[in-house]
Amino acid sequence: MSLRGVDLAEIPEETARVARAVFPKGCLAMRVRDVLGPVFADADFEELFPARGRPVISPARLALVSVLQFAEGLTDRQAAHAVRSRLDWKYALSLELTDTGFDFSVLSEFRARLVEADAGRAVFDAVVTAAGEAGLVKAGKRQRTDATHVLASTRDLNRLEFVVETLRAALNEVAEVAGDWLAALAAPEWFDRYAARPEDSRFPSRWAARVEHGDQCGADGMVLLEEVWSQEAPPGLRVLPAVEFLRRTWVQQFQRIEDVVRWREPKNTPPGLIRLRTPYEPEARTGAKRDLGWSGYKVHLSETCEPDAPHLITHIHTTPAPVNDDAVLEDIHAALAERGLLPDEHLVDAGYVDAEQIHHARRDHGIELVGPVKSTTVKGQASGDIFDNTRFTIDWDQRRAVCPGGQTNVVWREDQSHRGTPVTRVRFAARHCDPCELRTSCTSSRTGRNLTLRPKAEHDILQQARIEQDTDQWRRRYGHRAGVEGTISQGVQAFGLRRSRYRGLAKTRLQHHFTGAAINLARIDAWLTGRPLARTRVSPFAAIRPAG
Repeated sequence: MSLRGVDLAEIPEETARVARAVFPKGCLAMRVRDVLGPVFADADFEELFPARGRPVISPARLALVSVLQFAEGLTDRQAAHAVRSRLDWKYALSLELTDTGFDFSVLSEFRARLVEADAGRAVFDAVVTAAGEAGLVKAGKRQRTDATHVLASTRDLNRLEFVVETLRAALNEVAEVAGDWLAALAAPEWFDRYAARPEDSRFPSRWAARVEHGDQCGADGMVLLEEVWSQEAPPGLRVLPAVEFLRRTWVQQFQRIEDVVRWREPKNTPPGLIRLRTPYEPEARTGAKRDLGWSGYKVHLSETCEPDAPHLITHIHTTPAPVNDDAVLEDIHAALAERGLLPDEHLVDAGYVDAEQIHHARRDHGIELVGPVKSTTVKGQASGDIFDNTRFTIDWDQRRAVCPGGQTNVVWREDQSHRGTPVTRVRFAARHCDPCELRTSCTSSRTGRNLTLRPKAEHDILQQARIEQDTDQWRRRYGHRAGVEGTISQGVQAFGLRRSRYRGLAKTRLQHHFTGAAINLARIDAWLTGRPLARTRVSPFAAIRPAG
């Protein structure tokens, strides 16, 4: 298959005439086409197709079809039918009225090419770029970012179901490749334990019996792995995906104790970022936020939020579920800088904000990062019973700290925190602390008071931010961040943002890029038709709350 460029700039005259006669006031697909133009060009996708071969359907058209498909929540069959039968789609796609469209399977093939080349972002960027050329999105001013959880397409498994299903999947794959060899190896009871799906089996109800069942599964899986790695095993079994997944799972879930395979204690299992959860979606991970736990991914949405323009999504970032919010902030800023859409002020919640992030945003991108910084978590300092770092006078040039009692430090040394970031360790001598009348408000340590200071720039930022965020002016400024919750709500309720349609991080990321582009089209259409933003819902009881 090869690419043959198609010009989408001109809408066929007969298509335009009939479409405008049928839709005199326009509709979403037509209005967006009139304002944004064709949005995509075949040249944008030339790296996805070879130079020679059978001509392919215009990838620019397929990209627009995919975005419209997500905007209306259509299946591939329904989207292909819309291309063939709907006037508004023919208008947006610059198709003749007699065009018969294409087979629905072309859409899945196109998505596969986008996933393989990691080109989903190019589809999203094209919509944002077209909106920028139309004057609907600009750099500077304010933007806001928040994240929400995304459920994997596969169902959640408890720990016992997970190990049983992992071994069952490996047995099924080995049986397809080397059935006779496996039949000679498998113990008769294996067929009772692993022939049926876990949900069709009845596991023991008592905890001790479940642990015993898990240990037995671990022993059976270890037998299979040892035989696969033996010299007598048929070639190629070791590289089977299900066998490799079994090996990795058994390393995480089991251990040998005196030549007996035992289930690992939960505290001895790997952290969530690398811990496997299902053999049918190896990249899905388990995340947690406050009381919420889920298996899958996390998506971060950044959007403009000025009253004189539509609130459009400028960036979408998809990660495994356990990745912390602050770990992606630099990637978000770098992507916005690449598009020329950096804000002057970036409103985020507490998960994204720390003194380090505020400092780097100012230094590297000229962005004022606005969000609540965490208060100290040291016992006693948070309540004010114990002096925190703000009660000490720091002279960075002289490498000197003076405590509330007037004593000077005896140790000042550069070090690293547990996260590998630079810190300064400061210590006051016990001979000064023991007789001090402020000792009970300062430290209970017998070796004297110890301080851990961030680098000077971050230390100053943190102290200033903690003061500012207690003011009414800061609260009014930060209040604009709340609107991003409405964007997440729209994405979840109208566009299915919270559940992945596909398996794997790459495909889920593509889904989110299509979803972001579809939300932008819907918001541009709402802006063009003067549809107001939804008001924040207030319960009748909250509405009668007395002022003040």
